[in-house]
Amino acid sequence: MAFAVTSSPAAISGSSFSRSSASSDLRIPQIGSFRLADRHATVNLSQKRCAVKPVNAEPKRNDSMLSHAATTSAPEVSEKVEVEDFDQLAKELNNASPLEIMDKALEKFGNDIAIAFSGAEDVALIEYAKLTGRPFRVFSLDTGRLNPETYRFFDEVEKHYGIRIEYMFPDAVEVQALVRSKGLFSFYEDGHQECCRVRKVRPLRRALKGLRAWITGQRKDQSPGTRSEVPVVQVDPVFEGLDGGYGSLLKWNPVANVDGKDIWNFLRAMNVPVNSLHAQGFVSIGCEPCTRPVLPGQHEREGRWWWEDAKAKECGLHKGNLKEDGAAQVNGNGATTESDIFNSQSLVTLSRTGIENLAKLESRKESWIVVLYAPWCPFCQAMEASYVELAEKLAGSGVKVAKFRADGEQKEYSKNELQLGSFPTILFFPKHSAKPIKYASEKRDVDSLMAFVNALR
Repeated sequence: MAFAVTSSPAAISGSSFSRSSASSDLRIPQIGSFRLADRHATVNLSQKRCAVKPVNAEPKRNDSMLSHAATTSAPEVSEKVEVEDFDQLAKELNNASPLEIMDKALEKFGNDIAIAFSGAEDVALIEYAKLTGRPFRVFSLDTGRLNPETYRFFDEVEKHYGIRIEYMFPDAVEVQALVRSKGLFSFYEDGHQECCRVRKVRPLRRALKGLRAWITGQRKDQSPGTRSEVPVVQVDPVFEGLDGGYGSLLKWNPVANVDGKDIWNFLRAMNVPVNSLHAQGFVSIGCEPCTRPVLPGQHEREGRWWWEDAKAKECGLHKGNLKEDGAAQVNGNGATTESDIFNSQSLVTLSRTGIENLAKLESRKESWIVVLYAPWCPFCQAMEASYVELAEKLAGSGVKVAKFRADGEQKEYSKNELQLGSFPTILFFPKHSAKPIKYASEKRDVDSLMAFVNALR
């Protein structure tokens, strides 16, 4: 004999959960309220509803009350666990509309699923959820460094949909330690991962521990290097859900197969609120220091962490998108099969020993300008022509132009000894100074590079 949970008529008071306006009559299941089910019924655990928990709940659910009640009334309860094949479900829903996918997600997980809202075009997810007519929850990560326009947008969305967004905040002690040890803008020098880990990834981890599934706005066209194979539903490869362990959390991506322009056509058609930053050229919106507008024709992710390798533009929330076979290209560990770049007779190719000797010299016969590069980096590839032209212009001028491949086994040395923060890094070694000078501008055309050299030689 199995037991089924019934709904208590009691309403929730003081709840911080986000729900659609259609959820006013929702009745929340209460642990300990049971009715006898059919003697031969089996229980599908994927369909069971847990007691209401906040999105940031850390502990696993305590089912001791349920177990005690069951054993008291029917000592020989056996449950048959039906495991759903979500790979197969992803195939079945691959050609489904975002509305159909959203409806299926909310139907399956009810109060155990929530929409992750970033303050950008993720508002489309909220609109789809509203259109299903089902209750839904929304949460967002407040990193403490969002644009003022994004905060105003959050407030507008809450009022428009009659919901309360469940905000997650970073640990104050961790933020304080990071800022005191490295300053407010360390990510410009050593990459965004550490800051994102403190301000976004760990708060998200706490949020997801209170859920069995979450809904994201990932699209395949957002980042071809990391999101081109995002399915509409998947077992989350990085985070854990309420029950803990791999497979305890499902990730739903209802708009995975939708083009960005179609998302915007939908938003305009439904006349929903949008972040005012979009009108200022911002497409992909994150934290204020790490987000900027993009120019016409530029890819939307070029406005995020623009100083870093384009193939690794994930903050950690969707780290599972980074492919293992591309790890060497992403993090510089191991060899790559990319063809070399900056090939010119006017350029000197420095070995590890060569650049170590150059860095040790306190008085040089000639000045040197050296690019620290990785051949797979698109930003290095983009500046190849201008850097080769610079070498040709400076030939015989008393300034040597060189290159040093700084990925793979040389990356740690380059970071520790040569000021490498991202690719490419350009250093000028003056004739009478031991310490190299780092080129700080993102303008890598030949005229800008020449002006840099002329100002220092």
